Amino acid sequence: MKKCLFLFFIFLKISCLYSQQINIPVGQFNDSLRGNNTLRVCFYNVENLFDTEKDSIKNDGAFTPSGSYRYTYTRFKKKAEDLGKVIVAMGGWEAPEIIGICEVENANAIERLIFHSALNKYKYKYIHYESEDFRGIDVALLYRPDKFSVLYSQAIQIIDTTNKSFKTRDILYVKGISPSCQHDTLHLFVNHWPSRYGGYARSIHKRNLAASILRYHIDSIQAINKYAAILVMGDFNDYPYNESIIKYLKASTDINNLTDEQLINTIFPYVSKNNIGSHKYKEHWGLLDQIMVSQSMVKETKGWKIKTSAVIFDADFLLIPDERYMGEKPFRTYLGMKYQGGYSDHLPIFIDIMCQ
Repeated sequence: MKKCLFLFFIFLKISCLYSQQINIPVGQFNDSLRGNNTLRVCFYNVENLFDTEKDSIKNDGAFTPSGSYRYTYTRFKKKAEDLGKVIVAMGGWEAPEIIGICEVENANAIERLIFHSALNKYKYKYIHYESEDFRGIDVALLYRPDKFSVLYSQAIQIIDTTNKSFKTRDILYVKGISPSCQHDTLHLFVNHWPSRYGGYARSIHKRNLAASILRYHIDSIQAINKYAAILVMGDFNDYPYNESIIKYLKASTDINNLTDEQLINTIFPYVSKNNIGSHKYKEHWGLLDQIMVSQSMVKETKGWKIKTSAVIFDADFLLIPDERYMGEKPFRTYLGMKYQGGYSDHLPIFIDIMCQ
């Protein structure tokens, strides 16, 4: 009888251990969470940050002074300055340490942003590779070298072996360490997956391909170190419940029913809410912009950990009244061909990570 009771309590202890819920506080814009061992990691679709020069190998003619957008140097300068203000504001009392961006044309546009805006005082550096995207837009990573040191970077191409004419943005992989956390490497992936142009059904295979390639690289890292701190961010052009995210990338918003290989989609608090998101299409807000992390970043191991879920930075100055569909919408640079002088058609998102 004593032996049976002993086995029962051992079984009960193990069951409780494996059924223990993950506790991730809901994120909010709160600078009191930050400290010397914390990094604020942001992602921002900056909506067509082009320079004004025509590139002979890119389809960038619309964003020139004589192009359809009448995109002048003055507008380019203002765009970069405004985006710099957004990024600094997202940091609160201290500018963010790491920012992934997408829809940036080239190094010239990035340097305009980091050297000729409010970002200049923080001495940001950047990682960027030219992709084969037909529009000429890329992803990039901005970082403060006093807070983060890059060890390695790579442009991961999305190649469709069945369609050699297919071209899209690369996935940017960056590996680095922080002076405050030299015992744990941080693996970052910056994404801007293929668009929904032509409709969801006709384009989903492209995003499934991107998800599969990204997942392969994540698996490769975890095969070497199953506790690796991995953070995936981007504009995925799919929502958290779409098959590219759930099935192919294996990222879930159901944080208490995770399988071993799944990533945690830290945008989970917003999924069940109506009319909240980072992007608005007609009357519908959606969560195209997401941040996912490996489960090691919430478990009781030393190294990088998330403090809360991701936060959508919805400052008032980034929004304007939506006269057609009611409520508010992002204050973007252009509405169709009409210049508005705003920021972007996406709101930025961020998450705070802490080293233990």
